[in-house]
Amino acid sequence: MTEKEMYMKRAIELAKTAIGRTSPNPMVGCVVVKDGKIISEACHERYGEFHAERNALTRCKEDTTGAELYVTLEPCCHYGKTPPCTEIIIEKGISKVYIGSLDSNPLVAGQGVEILKNAGIQVETGILEEECINMNEVFFHFIKEKKPFVVMKYAMTLDGKISTVTGDSKWITNEYSRNHAHYLRKIYSGIMVGINTVLLDDPMLNCRIEEGVNPVRIILDSKLRIPMDSNIVKTAKEIRTIVAYNSNKLGNNLQRVNELADKGIELIDIPSDDRIDMNILMEKLGELKIDSVLVEGGAEVNSAVLKAGVVNKVYAYIAPKLITGALAKTPIGGEGIELMKDAINLCNVSVNTLEGGDILVEGYVNKCLQD
Repeated sequence: MTEKEMYMKRAIELAKTAIGRTSPNPMVGCVVVKDGKIISEACHERYGEFHAERNALTRCKEDTTGAELYVTLEPCCHYGKTPPCTEIIIEKGISKVYIGSLDSNPLVAGQGVEILKNAGIQVETGILEEECINMNEVFFHFIKEKKPFVVMKYAMTLDGKISTVTGDSKWITNEYSRNHAHYLRKIYSGIMVGINTVLLDDPMLNCRIEEGVNPVRIILDSKLRIPMDSNIVKTAKEIRTIVAYNSNKLGNNLQRVNELADKGIELIDIPSDDRIDMNILMEKLGELKIDSVLVEGGAEVNSAVLKAGVVNKVYAYIAPKLITGALAKTPIGGEGIELMKDAINLCNVSVNTLEGGDILVEGYVNKCLQD
């Protein structure tokens, strides 16, 4: 590893310490180096607060004149919730800036580099670029598509079942796998389930790990059947909650909308003659700045998001158990495909054995269609 890569690697490590807190902004890390040693380092700690470069430079207790700066993403050059980072980089006398990846945000998109160069600062880009881009795959997707990055997650046995024939599913995977799944709730800004999950399990859908960040809860409930005494409704004023419904399915039950709103729930109406249109829902969630959604629904919800073509990534936890039974439920419902040639292929697949013996398979869906 070169010296440049070593410092950029450190910047990436710093960026990841803010996982779950910067959405819809990207995670960014910054390292300031002078005379061969790090004199300051920081990350973008939370959405709405100063960016990594400004944090590192304002907290530095040494003279930064002539220092070099390593940052995982191109410095911003516009006024938003915070001042532009190019401004303070120039003010602090930085001599050279090493950048991991360029920013695809139209407000930046190469302009940050040009401003630095015009100020006489040397700029080198593409340091550990792929790693920097992958770290912010949600951000890059959201900037381009204006819709959430959608992740489908489920747990099943080795014979592809999510419950026994009686519906018993506690627990398919071990405790380590379940904690790992809660880590996903920290990474992604929204979590989505269908109303049946709420009716059957009465879940909280929060993040129960140390330093966890609760995702926005999104409930698919066409007829607004969610119980007023459910955990979701009772905690809606503490944890942001959205219920997507279909006014065409409500009949004369429109009063229910006001009752739920009084409990702190945000309601999205997606009227249609069928189920909730997932593409329209994702557009509306994008308008609400929800940049990613973790789908933890049952078989029918999984089928719906796949059929709509909105799934970007899949996490499949596989327990080395055999339930057996033709009537035991599988992770994905619906009518199913008729021919193998129409199967949905995953790309960039990784397979890892987790602590306790469960297996985690990760792969991408829409990226395959683009390649």
